Amino acid sequence: MKDGVNGVALGVFVFFFLAVTVLGFLAARWRKAENEHSLDEWGLGGRSFGTWITWFLLGGDLYTAYTFVAVPAAIYAAGASGFFAVPYTILVYPLIFTFLPRLWSVSHRHGYVTTSDFVRGRFGSKGLSLAVAVTGILATMPYIALQLVGIQAVLDVMGVGGGEDTNWFVKDLPLLIAFGVLAAYTYSSGLRAPAMIAFVKDTLIYLVIAVAIIYIPIKLGGFDEIFAKAGEKYTAAGAGGLVPAPAGQWTYATLALGSALALFMYPHSITATLSSKSREVIRRNTTILPLYSLMLGLLALLGFMAIAAGVKVTNGQLAIPQLFEDMFPDWFAGVAFAAIGIGALVPAAIMSIAAANLFTRNIYKDFIKPDATPEQETKISKLVSLLVKVGALIFVLTMDKTVAINFQLLGGIWILQTFPALVGGLFTRWFHRWALLAGWAVGMVYGTLAAYGVASPTQKHFGGSAEEIPGIGEIGYIGLTAFVLNVVVTVLLTFALKALKAPDGIDETTPADYTADAGDPGVEVELPPATAGTSH
Repeated sequence: MKDGVNGVALGVFVFFFLAVTVLGFLAARWRKAENEHSLDEWGLGGRSFGTWITWFLLGGDLYTAYTFVAVPAAIYAAGASGFFAVPYTILVYPLIFTFLPRLWSVSHRHGYVTTSDFVRGRFGSKGLSLAVAVTGILATMPYIALQLVGIQAVLDVMGVGGGEDTNWFVKDLPLLIAFGVLAAYTYSSGLRAPAMIAFVKDTLIYLVIAVAIIYIPIKLGGFDEIFAKAGEKYTAAGAGGLVPAPAGQWTYATLALGSALALFMYPHSITATLSSKSREVIRRNTTILPLYSLMLGLLALLGFMAIAAGVKVTNGQLAIPQLFEDMFPDWFAGVAFAAIGIGALVPAAIMSIAAANLFTRNIYKDFIKPDATPEQETKISKLVSLLVKVGALIFVLTMDKTVAINFQLLGGIWILQTFPALVGGLFTRWFHRWALLAGWAVGMVYGTLAAYGVASPTQKHFGGSAEEIPGIGEIGYIGLTAFVLNVVVTVLLTFALKALKAPDGIDETTPADYTADAGDPGVEVELPPATAGTSH
């Protein structure tokens, strides 16, 4: 690690950071609507984004700064088992092709802003809707925190903020400034800000990876040398070489499958999806988003390169930023750091908007102020988006970084438990609302307790997301085991409740709603009850 501040890299980083800050504030004027005081405008960009804007927005949403840092860091620390992120992003796109267009159609038809809106409308249950909303908010908070961790990793490698003995305010001031800028332009521009900045973010990331995958291997003697050194390290460490050991293959497979099922349950994924202008935009995006999987596979190789380059760090999250500083000229290291930093701002903005929309629509409006006007909803959502980011900032500044990572893993276990209500509800009304709520509760409790019992060399609880699968004896992803229990309980209780003729909720949707497109005759966004009185 170089001594002091890397002035050139910092200068390039600041330039790009200022550029996207300006873009963030200018975004408020981009496609400006006549009535900005509605969640459709502030929280969903007016539901007006086309194929390429949606593609950049979803890419900026799903492939975050933490992805940029953590995926190759996992390879650096644990070998090929860290590649699980690549197959799960391959699995996820055929999966979402089956249900995202249906969700877009019914949400467009009824004016749904969140997944909880759909669940409430489909099953006639505010309780189930509340469960989905609370789960979404809880799962999103540590995810936002990890974006700030990504920015902090870059700042640490550039030498910004001083050493460990530096006053805490001076040390964290750069992160506080980045947070303040993020909060300001998100409040001002809503979803339009990350949509515009995503163009810059993804362009920089593709540029950095393209250069890295060519330039770094040339400096290190080629891929043969890189893989040979990585294999030597893993063998010496007892990690089983470049291929996961047989004992870890169940973990690898279940983690990939469970992560694929969970990815589009996250509120920010759905927020980016619902911002598109047509059903066809969603279908197109499921076919071109795999380009990001190609990028992710190349990105993962950086972990092997960090080993071959002799990068030594006490915190694995610093491995890739440190690789960039060691291998690139200072000016291009600044470009790479800017890609990571901006890669944190885009998803953090979308995540805070998504969490705020959930609170506003499914807690504030459903339980606190049912007669809230669209203007009041927007105001509350803006304020909550700030509070969510403040909470994430406090999390980062006061807790050990491994705690943030483990809570994000726990968030993945939690969010997967909303799959039966959301995806199941998109295809069938057979499930009973009380059975879905009970299945969700069982999955949440089992997943949380199982994760609590996992220890690691650095902590006693929440030390990972894999545990022995009951009845099978293999080590597997806790979230997928909890999901299976969730589904079993839901199905059995549905049979029982239907036999007892328990009252079912009112379904406000119709079969035609699930295949409707924006241009279809008679298909207009139905305004929620609070906005009734205006013509459609």
